Amino acid sequence: RGMNIAIRRGRIEDANIIAQAITMAIGDTSTMERYCGRDFIGVLEEIARRADTQYSYKNTLVAEVDGQAVGAIVAYDGALLYQLREKTLSVIHKYNPDFRITDDETQAGEYYLDSIGILPHYRGMGIGRALILALQEHVAKADHPCIGLLVDYDNVQAERLYQSVGFKRVGTKLFIGHDMWHMQCTK
Repeated sequence: RGMNIAIRRGRIEDANIIAQAITMAIGDTSTMERYCGRDFIGVLEEIARRADTQYSYKNTLVAEVDGQAVGAIVAYDGALLYQLREKTLSVIHKYNPDFRITDDETQAGEYYLDSIGILPHYRGMGIGRALILALQEHVAKADHPCIGLLVDYDNVQAERLYQSVGFKRVGTKLFIGHDMWHMQCTK
């Protein structure tokens, strides 16, 4: 029997799958521990449950397979970066008062695909593609000119997926110590 994949808006009770997706997108639990402490999933869940952060459930689309949340994509208007980041950092600073971000991953004029993650058992089934296509539809309805994202130079598989749905390299960005491709997809 085929999978029943559904994409829907995030809800406050999706905090755990959102936290997992962010962790998968960053791809390194030691980095997450350095940023947010040992209970980084709990910290990210706290951030995801808020309405005013970068990783808010309100900025999320969730993929379900047969009614179970298996992945999420987090994206927001780049013009809101500073106000969303301020609220995100207000939570992180409770656990790591010294954490700072000095690089800007996005800017006004770009809807920013911040994080995408699919639970390991469900990868390779088209769920990531379905989430990106749903995001593109959402952004088109909101009349934003383009979607941007950053991808590690060595994440060839992710870059191929982004290219297959219309993203192109537009430059590079240094973000939290990593040189990354800056990719955009315009309407």
